[in-house]
Amino acid sequence: MQKSDGMNYAPEGKPQPVCKPGQFTFAAIALDHGHIYGMCNGLTRAGATLKWVYDPDPAKVAAFLAKFPQVRAAESESQVLEDPEVRLIAAAAVPSERCALGLRAMEHGKDYFTDKTPFTSLEQLAAAREMTSRTGLKYMVYYSERLHVESAVYAGRLIKEGAIGRVVQVIGTGPHRLNAPTRPDWFFRKENYGGILCDIGSHQIEQFLFFSGCKDAKVAQSKIANYKNKQFPELEDFGDATLIGDNGATNYFRVDWLTPDGLGTWGDGRTIILGTDGYIELRKYIDIARTKEGDHLFLVNHEGEKHFAVHGQIGYPFFGELILDCLNRTEIAMTQAHAFKAAELCLIAQRDAVRVE
Repeated sequence: MQKSDGMNYAPEGKPQPVCKPGQFTFAAIALDHGHIYGMCNGLTRAGATLKWVYDPDPAKVAAFLAKFPQVRAAESESQVLEDPEVRLIAAAAVPSERCALGLRAMEHGKDYFTDKTPFTSLEQLAAAREMTSRTGLKYMVYYSERLHVESAVYAGRLIKEGAIGRVVQVIGTGPHRLNAPTRPDWFFRKENYGGILCDIGSHQIEQFLFFSGCKDAKVAQSKIANYKNKQFPELEDFGDATLIGDNGATNYFRVDWLTPDGLGTWGDGRTIILGTDGYIELRKYIDIARTKEGDHLFLVNHEGEKHFAVHGQIGYPFFGELILDCLNRTEIAMTQAHAFKAAELCLIAQRDAVRVE
């Protein structure tokens, strides 16, 4: 598992199949972001059968087949979309192209599972909302910094059990290492990546909604900047925002592309969740100067102080739940309203952000 580069970070986890081989078949289309590997790892370890891969770049396909040798390389996108065995399309396209691919997948009767950010414009979001409403198909999103992080999964369980009472604030930090020479050209074009709050900010907003139980929120303030990387004028290497949830909970988050080379992973992602009866801190990917292993959860409540090192202990239930949701037409893994609301709020935060220097 690559920990120095967030673009190629792909957690694997233990097999936890929820279906029999061949019962749930999916395909991978568009390999523009390395998150496709984490998405496919999650689904296959939950029992899904990965049948096809398609990308117009033969080098990307060859690399994918090296990881998933059982998969067949399709000659075209239509060959995949027209296969009646395929129930779901997993994709990590250029962000500005993710919605159009999702609409094509749903037009062919497939559920869709895209890397974050799912949209780069509110117009795209409106089109996806209309399509899901009309077809009943799913437009699910890989919000990996909660769904593919065991400490975050465990935090959700503790909150549900009442370990810290009512959640009143979530503070999130999402630093990332730029690794500019390894990035594709589209990464530096705002039209393609959508802006930093739209892109990696989507993780932060989604986890706030989930941990706080909010159905909606207002963006109170947001800021963006390019502090260090002036050679890439369309890149934003810093962003932050404050949100107020519909249940009174508040959120502050900061995201950036400023992780120093000396850190032992691609980003020191942290989350602090304050409740009326305690608080939780997550050190997701590293505990600096102590251990390079991630998934540390610190809990303080009326019973005392506790530290849980949960790496390899919890698993990633989202993927099995998603498979069962697709088979049973339920919404256990994530509701469509939640996936879209997180996307909407990050688009609004990006649209209304104040530029600072």
